[in-house]
Amino acid sequence: MKRILLRSIIAFIAFLALVANMDTSFAENSSDPAPVLVPTTPNGKKVLFDNSHGQTAGQSDWVINGAFSDFANALVAEDYYVKEHRSANPLTLQDLQGYDVFVIPEAQIPFKKSEQEAIATFAEQGGGVFFIADHYNADRNLNRWDSNEVMNGWRRGAFNNPTKGMSQDEIAAMAGVESSDWLSEEFGVRFRFNAVDNTVANMIVPATESFGITTGINEVSIHAGSTLAITNPSLAKGIVYLPNGLTSAANKWNSAVDQGVYFGGGINEGPFVAIGKKALGKSAFIGDSSPVEDDTPKYLNEENGSTKRTYSGFTEKDNGELLVKVVDWLAQKEVYTDFTSTSITLDQTSPILPLETTELSTETQAEPWRAPAANYKWYDTSTFKKGSYGANTNTPPLPSAQYSVNTPSTIPLEGIPFPVEIVLNKLTPNSQVTNAQVQVYLPGGQSISQVQATDGTWPTNYGYGSTGTLTADSNGQARKTIMMRLNPSTTANEATIRLRLGSGNNVVTKTVSLSALTDPYIVLTPKSLSKNGDPFPIQVVLNGLTPNSQVLNGQIQVYLAGGQSISKVQGTDGSWPANFGYGDIGALTADENGRATKTIYLRLNSSVSSTTANLRLRLGSGNNVLTNTVDLD
Repeated sequence: MKRILLRSIIAFIAFLALVANMDTSFAENSSDPAPVLVPTTPNGKKVLFDNSHGQTAGQSDWVINGAFSDFANALVAEDYYVKEHRSANPLTLQDLQGYDVFVIPEAQIPFKKSEQEAIATFAEQGGGVFFIADHYNADRNLNRWDSNEVMNGWRRGAFNNPTKGMSQDEIAAMAGVESSDWLSEEFGVRFRFNAVDNTVANMIVPATESFGITTGINEVSIHAGSTLAITNPSLAKGIVYLPNGLTSAANKWNSAVDQGVYFGGGINEGPFVAIGKKALGKSAFIGDSSPVEDDTPKYLNEENGSTKRTYSGFTEKDNGELLVKVVDWLAQKEVYTDFTSTSITLDQTSPILPLETTELSTETQAEPWRAPAANYKWYDTSTFKKGSYGANTNTPPLPSAQYSVNTPSTIPLEGIPFPVEIVLNKLTPNSQVTNAQVQVYLPGGQSISQVQATDGTWPTNYGYGSTGTLTADSNGQARKTIMMRLNPSTTANEATIRLRLGSGNNVVTKTVSLSALTDPYIVLTPKSLSKNGDPFPIQVVLNGLTPNSQVLNGQIQVYLAGGQSISKVQGTDGSWPANFGYGDIGALTADENGRATKTIYLRLNSSVSSTTANLRLRLGSGNNVLTNTVDLD
């Protein structure tokens, strides 16, 4: 657990550095490439988090680069590959194939029958499914369905009419949704409608009764959550329970619409956390999103555009450790098909109140629990406020000539940093652009790039990275060279680089070549070098050295035909020489593979009128090892 907390803290610090320059008035939608978290030493297991069923509605922000980032980063720290599923289309079995675990964070939009079938089939074929729900009446997008009802497959008091009270437009958005006791029939559990608060789940089954999941687990927090009813003990088993002696007066959530506590806590109230076995696959369930969330929301509220407030639940009690252990168990393949063939003690079927049954349940208050804000429609993303996930903030791309992305002719693989120049024209003189972001992605949308922060650090995730502030000169042009790097596991030979100004406003999209660097001497620069006098980075790469050796005599310059030098190299202390000419690049140290890399900064004489020049690297006077022709701009 200490390692999980430490890595979460480190990831959070990196997250703060990444978002410091972000323009939060823009956000992403289902058409943008989904975020991917890639571990340094993959364990071969992949986890997919759903973000296609209202996971960012209201105050929720249950995404792997937002308020579920502590959980996601803890999984990456355990060497899991983690990705978000985002789509405007119904979930299919094909979407889930290739993944070991599918996490469903507090869904707010009902699953269509075809989606339920895909999830059940995924489990039957060996996948693990983790259902994360909440308390009854946690209807965050005001569509009359809360997460417990979505997971169960039916709506309280409306089993025979899942669109009860809805407009014709809402009914159309619900096409394909059918009422059924799906979760109970397929997975042997049902999320209750209770709403428990002001307690800690401290009845933990022994590790011998939980396949080791509860080893070291003593307490799990609950902040307005629900429990589960075991409906088929051969398929599901409780592993964490609330204490006995709970009362509605002391322990129900203040806004609960009924008694809140159904059976006084303990075993009869039902497990707070449960696990299940379905054919070749597995399942897990928790009745509250609070133990999973952290306090780093990414998006604004889709209904009103306000800033979200979430809490650090993942680091409370033993929450984080339990959640990671649950995923570890879900990802482990087992040949037995239900719990009857194991050594664990089967649960008893949970007692059920009439109000929890399909046809006898009642709507205890009119739904939704309050009227939505004017012009907000849960099913129409064009009504979402700017800055929320899914908001229709796209604007027509501006003329491509106004923007350019200047890369090396070939972008290096193996995680080697490379410079990329961003050029914005036709701006208001002396104005600033703060919402520029860039990424490199593969066909299908998988992002494979990182952008180096101004302090020299790199983010922990792959995805769009801020280019920081670009300031226009007196002519309305802004130029800036940033350093990027690709996921070292990338093997493709082609990808796409995209520049956007805010979510959806893609202003440059172009194909780039990818290649491993095998030549003995390489200098990576953008295709053209800026001669406006501003510093810009370049990357020096030396191959074939003795491992751990040093090269101390490297020098570099840019010169015109005839030999006139027009470059200066920044010293290691940040100073610049008085004259133009060869500059020392300092010590380059070879790694264990005999490769040395170093980022250095140049600036060119701004009075030069020529449009071409030569860049030369030498190792000692007269020992010229590389000479490239470069364009000047």
